[in-house]
Amino acid sequence: MKHLISILLVFIAGYSHLYACTVIAIGKKASADGSVIVSHTDAGPDCRLHLVPGQQFKAGEKAPVYWGMVESGRPLGDYGEVIGHIPQVEQTHTYFQTAYPQINSRQLAIGESTLSQRPELMVDRSICEQIMTIEQAQAFALQRCTTAQDALQLITGLLETYGFLPSCVDESESLVIADTEEIWVLEVFSVGNDWKKDSGKPGCIWAAQRVPDDHAMIIPNWSIIKQIDLEDTANFRASSNYMQEAIDRGWYNPASGRPFIWQEAYSPIPREWSTSRFWLFYATFAPNYTEWPDRFTNSVWEGENQYTQYVEPLSIYPFSVKPEKKLSVQDVMAFQRSTFEGTIYDKENAQAWYYPNEEGQLTKSAFATPFPTLEMRRVMNINSRRNVARARGEYGMVAQLRGWLPDEVGGIYWFYVDNAYTSAYVPIYTGATDVAECYKVYNPAYYQENSIRWAVDFVDNLMYLRWQDAHKKVLEKRDPMEARFFAEQADVDAKAQELLTKSPKKAQAYLTQLTIDRMNEVHQLFKELKLDLISEFTNNKQGI
Repeated sequence: MKHLISILLVFIAGYSHLYACTVIAIGKKASADGSVIVSHTDAGPDCRLHLVPGQQFKAGEKAPVYWGMVESGRPLGDYGEVIGHIPQVEQTHTYFQTAYPQINSRQLAIGESTLSQRPELMVDRSICEQIMTIEQAQAFALQRCTTAQDALQLITGLLETYGFLPSCVDESESLVIADTEEIWVLEVFSVGNDWKKDSGKPGCIWAAQRVPDDHAMIIPNWSIIKQIDLEDTANFRASSNYMQEAIDRGWYNPASGRPFIWQEAYSPIPREWSTSRFWLFYATFAPNYTEWPDRFTNSVWEGENQYTQYVEPLSIYPFSVKPEKKLSVQDVMAFQRSTFEGTIYDKENAQAWYYPNEEGQLTKSAFATPFPTLEMRRVMNINSRRNVARARGEYGMVAQLRGWLPDEVGGIYWFYVDNAYTSAYVPIYTGATDVAECYKVYNPAYYQENSIRWAVDFVDNLMYLRWQDAHKKVLEKRDPMEARFFAEQADVDAKAQELLTKSPKKAQAYLTQLTIDRMNEVHQLFKELKLDLISEFTNNKQGI
């Protein structure tokens, strides 16, 4: 029995790590500056960032389809095993590649979040004919498309034709596809092992819904599309089998008189790693939308006494909502860094961190962290509920899409590596033609001095020496740097536009050098923080 429990704990720890992708999107009329905003935090192993330049191809050439794009451990530009081919196009766009490619030079951006699906829909790669992963479809869309609707059409066509092959623990996927004008949410479920490419049937089940321009939304690893109105072509799209698969499998009965709810038909019972993020987002940005469950507390004890908490139905969370104030890029960053502070989910406020001092007063340990490790949670009996920020995240971004500016200047790709709570967002203009070398380097097996990922991870580890004090030291240096990036934005925009009118090449060179300089500045900051933290919080000063 003890052995079985140990196996289960390890499984849960590894499985929940995969459900670490939170997507937030904000329509242009809901954002503070009129931009379209889409964000993504990711646990895909390959956090290395590089730019794939646009290319020209000859008529009749084929484009490879890869398996393993999200994995690390290969040379940069090696995307894994070639498992098929599709027709190539004559010209592709420049785009930025990570485990899940996210933005191109034309201000088209895509955020990804893995969803859960019913076991009957899962596929076995060793026997199925499906070959198109969601990350490969994203790459093709960023190479070939300039608008969200074009990307939606291309991606769904590829998945239907070549079959959707899940790459994240056999589960389904969602994408938020955005351009400077609009946002579409795409949800894709697989169709099991029996699908054949020559059957004429779609190789997936999919539905898509447009986000209203004055709305904001979140995808916390769970389906959000509910009722689908295909007569409303301005706001809904779906595969031809979107309802029939549920009918054939006994998951929906048209004779019941009940409406067809996509979310209910294809998703299993919701899990708290998702509902907690649903709750935090909507209770934070639309507190008066409905009477949300009351989970805000600073009590040390409430987080351990959740037996009396109401378990809300998933139906109370809307597809999207009009936020009660217009949201900025900084608001999205702050949410992606959230550790559920001031709620029942706040692991930094667990009772295990408190002890009576000499006067008998309850005192919070300097070791208290919102990211207790698995071993710490076991020893101290702290629950393992998921934060929004992840101690073992890999990378993430906030894409700021500004249609009133030229593409080279209008698109800003705010990118970070490792833990969003600790790391720094660096602005990368879509007119840049390269990124700093330190962002292209990461070997997860061994420390590398020239890797930004290892630099942030080093600081993140040192913070455990005395978290309550160390994290303040990090923020004291990181936050002014990020604030300066925002403060300089208007001047950078103006200079880049001026250069564009004279010489597009000089404008690109300016934006590229600025991007590289800032990325190197972030790297240098974390190298200095490493020395600061070990000097101040070495265990020789801990009273051992």
